[in-house]
Amino acid sequence: MDKKPSAINLVEGRGKSLVAEIIVPKEIVEKKLKSTSEAIVEVNTSKNLIGSAISGSMGFNAQYANMIGAIFLATGQDEAHIVEGSLGITTASEEENGDLYFSVTLPDVPIATIGGGTSIGTARECLEIMGVYGNEKVHKFAEIIAGTVLAGELSLLAALAAGHLARAHKELGRG
Repeated sequence: MDKKPSAINLVEGRGKSLVAEIIVPKEIVEKKLKSTSEAIVEVNTSKNLIGSAISGSMGFNAQYANMIGAIFLATGQDEAHIVEGSLGITTASEEENGDLYFSVTLPDVPIATIGGGTSIGTARECLEIMGVYGNEKVHKFAEIIAGTVLAGELSLLAALAAGHLARAHKELGRG
């Protein structure tokens, strides 16, 4: 299915199927993310897994759409594909030593590095800045997208786990 969320694409993949994972040492989780591995795992389970399942969501993540949307718009991708490119699952678990295992899986990310909107003005410039404009650069572009989604998703879940996001929204009147 093209340009809409589709269970078949979530299961079988389409375009590029991306996975990015990281193990974040316990000390980094506490000092830099201002949280704990256990708290991040709990937020992921409650929000992304249980909450998404209860709501009937096809994506089990917090905000893939933010990163996918920004990258797609900046690089001349077909913005109608943002919906399907944002499907995916976030996984988090605490290792025995307290480190955090964190991963994102995006099974349906239709992207291009040449042709269509990628050759227009600033879109081409953005791809060139990242070193991914042209033939045979789509794999590197996919790696950048997966890493961006991983970083953004981890940052948000850590902020939720630490209570920073709710506090910031309240202070800024976005509540």
